[in-house]
Amino acid sequence: MARAKENVGAALTRGLMCRCPSCGEGKLFAGYLAVAPVCTVCGEDLGRLRAADGPAFMTMLLVCLSLIPTLWLGFVYIPNPLALAGTVSVVIVALALVLLRLVKGAWLAFEWVSARNA
Repeated sequence: MARAKENVGAALTRGLMCRCPSCGEGKLFAGYLAVAPVCTVCGEDLGRLRAADGPAFMTMLLVCLSLIPTLWLGFVYIPNPLALAGTVSVVIVALALVLLRLVKGAWLAFEWVSARNA
């Protein structure tokens, strides 16, 4: 009997919420970025998923693209170069830390659904 194809949108949403792409209830990560070996709810083997450098590249792309309006606002509203450098540095670090976990979750979910639908 053929297995039903997994829904890509549902899996990506679950990944963005850092949940198991299979059931949507178990945790995807055991730590900040460490992938849980097995889902505690459905028993799905998550340890086989490998993200490598993809999420880091995607995060850097998103951070750099968001840097353009941030710098523009900084040049318009913050005339002091040191204040601008400090503000932009804080924004970059905070954005990278927040986005990396979300992007890695979506990346792992896409890898999972691609393997299931292959």
